[in-house]
Amino acid sequence: MSRINTDFRGIIMFRRDYRERDLLVKVLTDKIGPAMFFVKGAKKRGFRLAADILPFTHGEYIGLLANDGLSFINAASDTAQYRNIATDIRKNAYSTYILALVDSAFPDGQGIGGWFEQVATALKLINQGLDEQVISNVIETQLLIRFGVSPTWDRCVICGRDDIPLDFSEQSGGMLCQNHWHLDERRMHLDPRSVYYLQRFSTLNLQKLNSIKINPSTKRRIQFVLDTLYDNEVGLNLKSKRFIHQMGKWEEKLKK
Repeated sequence: MSRINTDFRGIIMFRRDYRERDLLVKVLTDKIGPAMFFVKGAKKRGFRLAADILPFTHGEYIGLLANDGLSFINAASDTAQYRNIATDIRKNAYSTYILALVDSAFPDGQGIGGWFEQVATALKLINQGLDEQVISNVIETQLLIRFGVSPTWDRCVICGRDDIPLDFSEQSGGMLCQNHWHLDERRMHLDPRSVYYLQRFSTLNLQKLNSIKINPSTKRRIQFVLDTLYDNEVGLNLKSKRFIHQMGKWEEKLKK
C-alpha cells in the first residue's frame, strides 16, 4: 500500500457509518479519483471537520492518499456545500446519479484526468440552476466509453456521410444516414434536433457552457437513447437512476 500525505481537491460523494463514532466517506479527488476515507471520531459532537465532510461539499483537503485500501483526511480549507443541490430533491437526485455513475466508471485510487473538472463543473452548473437532466445527459453520453461502449455520433457508421439526415441505430453502434436506414427497422427514429444534441453532448466541455435550454420532447428522446444504451449495452442499474425514474412518475401524477 502506498500512502502520500498531500493536499488535494475533493467532492464528498457519500458517507456511511463505521463503528460507533467513525465514518467512511467516499470522496472524488483530483489526484486519485474516487477514494474511500476513514474519518475517526466523525460522529462525535463538535468534531472539527463535521461541515467539511457533508455530502455535496467540495474544497481543499490534506490527507494520506492510498492507491488501495483506506485513505485519511487530516485537514480541510476553503470548503463549501452545493446548497441548492443539498436542499432541492430534483437537483439532489441528478447530482447523486452523476456521482454514482462516476464511481462505477472509475476504479478507486487511480487518477481520472480531466474528468474531475468535468464533474465539478457539472455540479456547479446544477447548483446554479441549469437543467439538471441535460447536465446529467452530457455526463452519461461521455461516460459510455468508460464502460466499453463507443457509439459513432458524428457520421454514418456505414459510409461516413454526415451531410444528410442521420438516425441512431443501437444495432449498428451509431448513426445511420438516410441511405442506410433500411438496415435497421428498429432504429430510434430521432428528429434532427435530438441527433444534434447527442452529437454535441458527446464532446461538450461543460466549463464552456453558460446556458442551455432544450424542449421537453427532445429531452425525452435523448433520455430514451441513453437509457437504452445503459440498460442494454452497459447493463448498469443504479439505485439513484431508479429513483429519478420514480420521481418522474410522481411528477406526471402531480401534473394530472
